[in-house]
Amino acid sequence: MIDCAVHAEVASVEQLVPHLPPHWQAVVSQTGFRGPYVATQPPGAPTACAPRFARGDGAVEGSEPEHITRVLDRWSADVGILCCDYAVEGIRSPDAAAAVAAAVNDWLVETWLPADERFRASIVLPIAHPDAAAAEIERLGGHPGVVQALLPVRSPAPYGDRRYLPVFEAAVRAGIAVGVRWGGNPGNPPTGTGWPSYFAEEHAGMPAVFQTQLLSLIAEGVFERFGDLRVALLGSGFGWLPAFAWRLDKEWRGMRREVPWVRRAPSAAIAEQVRIGLQPIDAPAAELGTVLDELPADDLLMFCTDHPRWQFDADEDALPDAIPEPARARIADASARAFYRLP
Repeated sequence: MIDCAVHAEVASVEQLVPHLPPHWQAVVSQTGFRGPYVATQPPGAPTACAPRFARGDGAVEGSEPEHITRVLDRWSADVGILCCDYAVEGIRSPDAAAAVAAAVNDWLVETWLPADERFRASIVLPIAHPDAAAAEIERLGGHPGVVQALLPVRSPAPYGDRRYLPVFEAAVRAGIAVGVRWGGNPGNPPTGTGWPSYFAEEHAGMPAVFQTQLLSLIAEGVFERFGDLRVALLGSGFGWLPAFAWRLDKEWRGMRREVPWVRRAPSAAIAEQVRIGLQPIDAPAAELGTVLDELPADDLLMFCTDHPRWQFDADEDALPDAIPEPARARIADASARAFYRLP
């Protein structure tokens, strides 16, 4: 069993101060900086932490390594891939964003990885500044415990834009995957037509942002340029993918003259270079087998608890019985083991 998305939470900026250079330690102490606004989930919302994981001492579930160790123990998991939603992309100063991202990553590598041999890290990036993001991959991508660079799905421009090519090139060179996670705080609206009124709209509409990013990576030729690039969609759901992939293939056949660099059908690129975290499961139990059969690849889905997010009511719902064998075994272990190149 491999859990491809468990959340290591920065409970307060004080956890990062020891990993900051002296200048930025002084900035934290003298300016009252409390960290970036984490736009992924409203603080205290059940979507951020399931009620059953609420802690009486006020600690954020996932802010200490032992919280995640207990999750892996419950599932007898061999590996847990740590994802941190600390919204460094929302820090407007390029230098501050790079410093805070480096501090988060050093905190993960120096504090979390030694705490449990099953932990693997996803490093966060100051993606608003792609050159700095690529440099951060160069700095830590070769660490044996680092298996992924994490990007928020919401970004100033679609990730197929050529400004982001250095980031993907650095990830391929380091031999790590790129994870595109739910949320983000780039400063622009989360929909194509402006700002919604309620978080419920943003939450329900996030799969459309994943679709935009996937379409951009395909149409701009990123997967063609980097044949070894591996991209994970984390928090996207997957029920939308069969119809979306069918439409991409249809439009590609009709308009491929405009994008001659896209030499494979989009569904083939997805099957070869994209994997998706199982949570949230966005297909009815009665239709789950049919949806799985219609995905572009048999090994597309990877198990995750998404702890401590509230995606299901009971632990056993994280890998429901409605998933038939042999898909269940692939989702539990083989897909993630191959994708992240785990022994």
